[in-house]
Amino acid sequence: MKRHLKLTTALLALSAALAGCNDAATDSKAPAAAGAERPPSPVSVVIMKKAEQPLTTLLPGRAAAFQVAEIRPRVSGIIKEIAFKEGGEVKAGDLLYKIEDDTYRAQVAQAEASLSKAEAGVPSAEANLARYERLVGSGATQIEFENAKVTLLQAKADVAEAKASLNSAQINLDLTSIEAPFDGVTSTSNFSIGNVVTANQTDALTTLRRLDPIYIELTESSANLLRLKQSIAAGRLNEGDNDDTADIHLTLEDGIEYPHVGKLDMSDMAVSQTTGTYSIRAVFDNPDNMILPGMYVRATVTVGKENGYLIPQRAAMRDARGELTAKFVNAQNVVETRAFAESAVSGNNWLVTEGINDGDKLIVDGFQWIGDGAPVAPVEATVDAKGLVVETPKAPEATPAAKP
Repeated sequence: MKRHLKLTTALLALSAALAGCNDAATDSKAPAAAGAERPPSPVSVVIMKKAEQPLTTLLPGRAAAFQVAEIRPRVSGIIKEIAFKEGGEVKAGDLLYKIEDDTYRAQVAQAEASLSKAEAGVPSAEANLARYERLVGSGATQIEFENAKVTLLQAKADVAEAKASLNSAQINLDLTSIEAPFDGVTSTSNFSIGNVVTANQTDALTTLRRLDPIYIELTESSANLLRLKQSIAAGRLNEGDNDDTADIHLTLEDGIEYPHVGKLDMSDMAVSQTTGTYSIRAVFDNPDNMILPGMYVRATVTVGKENGYLIPQRAAMRDARGELTAKFVNAQNVVETRAFAESAVSGNNWLVTEGINDGDKLIVDGFQWIGDGAPVAPVEATVDAKGLVVETPKAPEATPAAKP
């Protein structure tokens, strides 16, 4: 019996000793665990402020020449000279083609001779009429006097006809020199020296295009047009910039921003029955011929202004329902995600009008590795025109004044 009690007492003592060791180990690890907690992740934030922002739309478009002329001969003959460089620039009035003009010179000379002959008959008819006018009633009959008047009128009519023939012959002679109707760039020549051409033929000799300025033909859906008009009617949108002076910016096929700003030139007052779109035409300066007819471009058109908050595209995402979402830092420096049912485009940003207040902190960088509820350390920054985040430098702390 005593032996059993001694064994029980020994087991209890061993258990107490082990428990004491575990408590000591736990107490020793507690400070280490507390020291291993990760500090809040730094994130770049932009301070939200409501302001009137331009409302833009991005439209696809194609370039088209400002003026196009298919050059055709207006008289028949053999091409004698091609005076332009194919694909080169020409000025208005420059010679393009010369047609053999020997025949037309001969026609002008013949018309000049006919005119001289007709003019020679007028003085004789005038003298004859004056003579009959004096003799009426004393040797000349009234019929003879009337015939003399008719003869003079016929002589003058012959002169007028001869002048018209000469003018026509001179026009045909001048048309043997085919000149550029405006400044532009030529295409390849479809005919060579020695080829016979006919007046008003179907095939063009060459095509002349004016590329400076140049047209950009844009297309917009009728649905967007209706939404725009509804926003204006509801007073949500200021139509101040929606006029013929609205600026239009281009992005070329290689992603380069075109340096010149365009203006609205014309918009169709009808919607296509096949595509459901309407056409808009803008005009741009093109001094270096950087834009050529047929090029695909994207145009950013300012359609009005609206009060709201800008969310840079780099800071925005779309959820499963297609709604715009962005992450913010709340008053407790904890991450939260907000969704916006309505948003519009404003340049390289999204424009929202609800769900944000002045002073809210939008996360623009560092949100890719954090989730809702995570503590963060916000660092104020800005987003430049290219979408790059630039941290705002902090003002240096004031140096305490030296004690006297």
